[in-house]
Amino acid sequence: MRRALAVLRWVVRQVDGQDRWEAYLRHCAGHGQAPVSRAVFERRRADAKAAVPGGRCC
Repeated sequence: MRRALAVLRWVVRQVDGQDRWEAYLRHCAGHGQAPVSRAVFERRRADAKAAVPGGRCC
């Protein structure tokens, strides 16, 4: 049961971007930079994905 909950937690964190957000916060802390808000972070991520040709299905 614990294993199933751990896998479920991992999947949810991947889907909602929590792992990427926490990695970004660690990166900022390691470089002495002030992080942007979560909303700005997600907007920049979405913009970067949209800018890649072939990055979308249609």
